[in-house]
Amino acid sequence: MSAARQAPRADAPDRTRPISPGSARSLSPFALPTTEARLIDSKQLAALAAHIAEQKKGVDIRVLDVQEQIQIADYFVVVCGLSRPQLRALHKELHIRLKESGAGREHTEGVELGWWILMDFGDVVVHLMQPEAREYYDLDGLYRDCPELEWRKVVLPELPAKDAARVRAAE
Repeated sequence: MSAARQAPRADAPDRTRPISPGSARSLSPFALPTTEARLIDSKQLAALAAHIAEQKKGVDIRVLDVQEQIQIADYFVVVCGLSRPQLRALHKELHIRLKESGAGREHTEGVELGWWILMDFGDVVVHLMQPEAREYYDLDGLYRDCPELEWRKVVLPELPAKDAARVRAAE
């Protein structure tokens, strides 16, 4: 029997997380383990990520409702940053403030290169991209049939204060 077909070991970590209320999709095998319940729904989380990115000078922000097209997420938040330091700053701000807002655990890739940073919160995936990466990978074209969420009209939970989030992150 190959290693890929063997049953998981009894001491292997649980790789599941709760799905947001109302979601009937199966769990992603790549989701991070967590026991905390999400305090914010996926639509609010996506809109909140867009608002935070806008506050941090992210440009060309779009929130795509991909739940009818793919089974791994409800929303893609696509944001451009104009330099690697700006992308890293966007990532840091989103990481701190979304965590404070109850977003739960995330999986992040691409921070080292700063070309395309992906932040996976389960039902919401945030793509922080330099303009050249956004043009090359063309997520906007790939998901052009997906409706765009009017994120500025979504009622948001109370945002944590920037300074309070930074103090907690430093502790």
